[in-house]
Amino acid sequence: MNIIASADNNWAIGKNNELLIRIPQDMKRFRQMTTGNVVVMGRKTLESFPNQAPLKDRINIVLTANPNYEVKGAVIVHSMDELQEELQKYNSEDIYVIGGDSIYRQMLDLCDTAYITKIDYAYEADAHLPNLEKDPAWSMTEESEEQTYFDVIYTYQIYKRG
Repeated sequence: MNIIASADNNWAIGKNNELLIRIPQDMKRFRQMTTGNVVVMGRKTLESFPNQAPLKDRINIVLTANPNYEVKGAVIVHSMDELQEELQKYNSEDIYVIGGDSIYRQMLDLCDTAYITKIDYAYEADAHLPNLEKDPAWSMTEESEEQTYFDVIYTYQIYKRG
């Protein structure tokens, strides 16, 4: 399974249920990587999307504790056990965990690859990804050349477990 996220220097990923910054090239990369695959998210992540609608051309799986939560076009699960049972229907390499922070924490040990857009800046934030650089189970295996979006510098990094 894969993690995909963009994080700043402090591994922050969001504030007030919004991304810290929207970089068009990064959004395009996210779309290309996840289209045709399975995306796993929490309820708040789904609700941060335009019209609170599932992402097109993907199987959207939403983990929420709310037993009455329903969204047209998404598979709703209510526990980690139910989520893991649902995920067994798919190839592990086709599954992307897309947030938010509690979902990343719960799913981290089940994932083996993390695609991180690392933004060279420290934003004010209230949601964070676990710091893979400090986790001995993970190591960076690839890093792109520096990219820029106006005055924002970022790189694409790939981390592997093990």
